[in-house]
Parts: sequence; structure tokens; C-alpha cells
Amino acid sequence: MILTLITIIFGCSLSFLSFQVQANTCNTYNHPQYGTGQCIDRNLCPNSLYLSGLCELQPSNIVCCFSVEPMKEEFRAIWIATVTNIDWPSSKTATPAEQQSELLNILNKVEELNMNAVIFQIRPASDAFYSSSLEPWSFYLTGTQGVAPSPFWDPLAFIINEAHKRNIEVHAWLNPYRARTGGATYELAPTNMAKRFPEYAYPYANNIWMDPGAAVVQQFTVNVTADIVSRYAVDGIHIDDYFYPYSDGTEFPDAATYATYQAQGGKLNKADWRRLNVNNLIQSMYTTMHAIRPKVKFGVSPFGIWKSGTPAGITGLSSYDSLYADSRMWLEQGLVDYMAPQLYWAIDPPAQSYPVLLKWWIEQSTKGRHVYAGNAAYKMAQGAVQWQANEIVRQVNITRSMRDRLALGNIYFSTKEIMRNVKGIQEELAKLYKQKAIIPKMNWL
Repeated sequence: MILTLITIIFGCSLSFLSFQVQANTCNTYNHPQYGTGQCIDRNLCPNSLYLSGLCELQPSNIVCCFSVEPMKEEFRAIWIATVTNIDWPSSKTATPAEQQSELLNILNKVEELNMNAVIFQIRPASDAFYSSSLEPWSFYLTGTQGVAPSPFWDPLAFIINEAHKRNIEVHAWLNPYRARTGGATYELAPTNMAKRFPEYAYPYANNIWMDPGAAVVQQFTVNVTADIVSRYAVDGIHIDDYFYPYSDGTEFPDAATYATYQAQGGKLNKADWRRLNVNNLIQSMYTTMHAIRPKVKFGVSPFGIWKSGTPAGITGLSSYDSLYADSRMWLEQGLVDYMAPQLYWAIDPPAQSYPVLLKWWIEQSTKGRHVYAGNAAYKMAQGAVQWQANEIVRQVNITRSMRDRLALGNIYFSTKEIMRNVKGIQEELAKLYKQKAIIPKMNWL
């Protein structure tokens, strides 16, 4: 009732604008108290202030939605990708001092922008950006897989220490099955998974990919997770969208593993068996890490479309069928503490609409797990049609308009676009994040 009255009051006070504004004024209108608005369906803005008449090219149910109050709890993060030196380190031949300086620059910028978490890739390809007895030092850190940095330092320990000084969480990002990245030719160290379990290491799509159906591969990844959680004060463990590999048009060569499953009495068809393998890994990682440290968070960042055609009108690659990732089930059954779907599409294209997909994802969180949207900052610098920073701003506002339904933050891919201030994104994030916010509480942990 109060919210409705506020809406009416502001609607009356600004009603004269409807006769003067140009099309979609909402996209550029800056409210003196609530900031920029977002044209969305009135039903998606139930607990927020909205104004009619500022979304002139839209149907009457589309209104200009504003956040009612400053965000007190919001996940504000960046992915720091280390594979192929996407974000950090700038060079595998840089000195440890130079690499440390680069990390500090990133953390200082995160702090300056009132963000509160980093997703730091520490295991891009059965390797380690930390001291490990299980896996080799990363090629992308030192230039030779298995060779420690000299002078010695531990990037994971370093970033945890420096981030926590700044009240920034560190989520350790692992890739569970990749043993070598596409097109890479560097020599694998003896402790790389592909060397430990060569019978389950397959060249595929220019990668070396471990067989998710092999129990020893699953258990080894769980052991790596347990080792990290036991020895490092990480705030979370994070995996992304790489489960079974993206297809190169040929069949993934796991026929022998599937035949063994069938010989042992397995009845599932191959597609369901593959999904079961991934489900087992997710469940084992979740159970194991929480047995060691009950408060550590587990997050997964799947491809943004669960199944093509779901929800209605959405088309694209089906991660359920192509990557064998039943990510909806993980959210429904509470096998993750947060889901960060990669919603790397603009708001307006109907085939892959950001707000439509985000609304669908939060509707799957039947156990109250958080949803943090993944946002494609890289599209401001890549592609034939590059985004303006306002696209990111609008996406954040859409996310905020659904916060009462567990859309509780955003993660940006990737760090380099933020650090380079592409399209003035730092200034836009500074406006969005004028005040600090704490990480949303997870009461089930």
C-alpha cells in the first residue's frame, strides 16, 4: 500500500514529462534519489518504485522501474581468468613482483568500485595457481607446467590475504575436466590428470579432456577441492560451464567407459548416464567441501540456457543436451549455494533475452539458493556489434528489480574490460555502487 502511494506521488509529480520526453526516456532518465531506471514489465517490479509514461515505445505494461532503497546486500564480483592469460597475469614470463603488482591493482580497483568479491581461476587445466602436491604449477604462471615461480610465491595465498584486508571475498575457480586448453602445445607435467590417468584423457576439440564417466577422474577432482578448502581460507569454490566439452561435431570418445557402465548393470542411456556423471561430481564436491568447512560457499556458473525452448521463446545451445549439465536440478535440490548463469545476451533480442532468462533461473531456486547473474562485460570490446556500457547498467537494474526473488548480484566477465575502463564502465559501476554492500547472507550454511 505504501509503495503504491509512493508510486502515485512520483507519477503525479513527474507526469508532465510524458508530454516532452523522447522514446524510452527511462533508459537515460536519472532520478535524483533512485538513480537510473529500467523499462521492464510492471509485474517484474513488485517491490520497487516505478513510473509510467517513460517507456514510450513499449506496451502499457512496461514501466520505468527504480530501486526503492540502497542495496545493503548485493554480490558484486568479477571473474579473474588465468587461462591463456586472459586477465592475469599479463604474461607468464612476468616476474613475481610484476604479477603481484598486477593483482594488487585489480584488488584496489575492486575496492574502489565498492565491489566485494573476486572469482579467481586457480585450476584452468589440471594445474595450479597455488602450491599443490596433487597438481603442477600452471604453465600460464611460469611458462613451464610444473615449474614453481622464482622467487617463490603462492598466488592463491597472496590474493586471499590481500583481498581479505579489503573486505573482498575470494572464490577459487576450478575447471573439473580440462587437462590442456585448445591449441596449446606445452609439455604436460607428470602430475597433470592426463598423465595420471592417460586411459581417460582424450584429445577433443583441440583440448585434452578427461572422461567425466571415469570414477578416478571424479574422485581426483573432489580430492583437489578438499585439499584447497583444507589449506586455504577461500570463501567459496566455483566452477563454470565446462562439463562435457562443447562439441566439435564429432562424438566424445567415451564409448569404452559407457560400455563398462553397462557391463556393470547400468541401464541409463548414454545421455542420461553422462548427466549422472556430472551430477555425481557436483554432489560430491558440495558434500565434501561442507564436511571440511561448513561455511564455505559452492557456486556454479553454467551456460545461460538450460534447454533450448525453456522458457518459451528462448532458443540456443541446450546445455542439458550438449554439455550434459542438469543445472536446473542442482538449483532445485540445493546442491549449490549460488548459481551464476552466464546471461551473456542483451536485453532486447527475443531469442536470448536477459530479463526472460534471469526470471526463469530465479524461479528454479525452490530451496532459496542465491542467483547471481553473469554479465558479458567483454561484449563492450568484442564482436561485430559492441555494447555500450549502458547495456550493463540496464542489466544490473533488471537484476536489482528481482532481488526479492533471490536475484542478488552480478558477476562480470571479465576483469580486463573493467580494468581498461572500456566504454567508461568504471564510471558507470561507480554510480551503480555508490555505497558499499555486504555479501548476501546464506542462512542455510
